[in-house]
Amino acid sequence: MQNFATRYVASVSVVCIGLALVACNRSDKPETGTRNYEARGIVRGFAPDHTTIDIEHETIPGFMPSMTMPFTARDSKEIANLQIGDGISFRIDVTANDVWIAHVKKISTNEVQLPGATPSPRSSKTASRRLKEGDAMPVFELTNEKGERVTLDSFRGRPWILTFIFTRCPMPNFCPRMAKNFAALQSVIKSGDGAFAQTRLLSITIDPQFDSPAILKDYGLHEGADPKIWTFATGATSEIEDLTRGFAVYTEREGGTINHGLTTALIDRDGNIAKLWRGNAWTTDEAIAALHTVTQP
Repeated sequence: MQNFATRYVASVSVVCIGLALVACNRSDKPETGTRNYEARGIVRGFAPDHTTIDIEHETIPGFMPSMTMPFTARDSKEIANLQIGDGISFRIDVTANDVWIAHVKKISTNEVQLPGATPSPRSSKTASRRLKEGDAMPVFELTNEKGERVTLDSFRGRPWILTFIFTRCPMPNFCPRMAKNFAALQSVIKSGDGAFAQTRLLSITIDPQFDSPAILKDYGLHEGADPKIWTFATGATSEIEDLTRGFAVYTEREGGTINHGLTTALIDRDGNIAKLWRGNAWTTDEAIAALHTVTQP
């Protein structure tokens, strides 16, 4: 059987969306180890500072399918004169820790070939209320990477942190960053004591149709997860949708893939939401500081 690393590279076809990528004042010349992909798309929007641009792009062979997502141009002059609806060609540069675009040029929209959108399936349950800090964590029933049942009671009496992931996400700033943050937190938890050492981590997939327990188990092994601390979970589509709606994690199927945002939450020992982090900008130091506030005697 293929190991996860091989299967991960071979099956990468989906990407996460969320916060705009961080702009840097570096040259657009490819760096050592940078992967480069030529792409075409349609401009769909801009960030207020005009350094980040939303592009609906074609399928990019070997990288990701057609979707709409934000990109940062390291040279903001390249996108300064663009308008919503413009057709563009551009190069995507990807390193282990960053993603940006360069060589942006206007082209005819007729040159851009986009597939039709695929509507997301909707849950039959009533829409969940948006959760906020201080609210009780809602009940849920999921399945972990071992095929075992996971519920709110699985974490009762100890602090825990949950986030939403997507095993086929190739963008280093999004789901892979969440995995790296959790790996770093896991190391700190292992070296801690008292209630802090009882902290648990839960990564919930938003792609239950693909991310089976076996896939999540391989993903966890690839990320160095200790199953005593860090759990990966999948579940019924309706159950996942209730959680993503509650935590305001935007998800939408488009062109056969999934666009989504990010939310990470700290749950205290009484099962209440102590802290919420929106997007991908939170750091392990922030999470550790928040953990200390809920693990003090």
